[in-house]
Amino acid sequence: MGSLPNHPPLKTLHSPKPFFPFAAKHLAMNLKPIGVIHSPYKTRAEAPFQGRPSEEVSEVEVFDEFLPGLADVEGCTHLFLLYWLDRADRKVLKAFPPHDGKEHGVFATRSPNRPNPIGLGIVDLVGVAGGRLRVRGLDALEGTPLLDIKPYFSEVDSIPDASVGWRNGGESKRNDGR
Repeated sequence: MGSLPNHPPLKTLHSPKPFFPFAAKHLAMNLKPIGVIHSPYKTRAEAPFQGRPSEEVSEVEVFDEFLPGLADVEGCTHLFLLYWLDRADRKVLKAFPPHDGKEHGVFATRSPNRPNPIGLGIVDLVGVAGGRLRVRGLDALEGTPLLDIKPYFSEVDSIPDASVGWRNGGESKRNDGR
């Protein structure tokens, strides 16, 4: 099995302990925006709670150095956009979802306020012109930094029987017996 430079050989993947627990807990990451989102929403109050049902069209500007990465994206009908929620409160660990009114752990919600405010949107790709993508179904604010773009594959990314227990009025239905 391989090893990292200046580190002992890696443990097997089924090891119950993390490879480098200290490093994982104290890891600092650098993210470099690949573009910026131009949106009709200037404030959080203007943005929908979820972007998917929205008919508004936003424009995603990809910076010049990343334009080669757009090759063949015009053939996609839908995309995942990952973006940095730069106006989020990163100290929040509990949230009150708008349609529930009860407090939940932030990791069980889609609140933009969270320790690492990474937004994830599934959008319809309306058009591509140079380094600009026109998309529908996004809830990001004007000027939001774009982190990544990935194609949406319905045969892999759709889980029709997925559920969120608190949203369905009870416990989640897991298919693994837990």
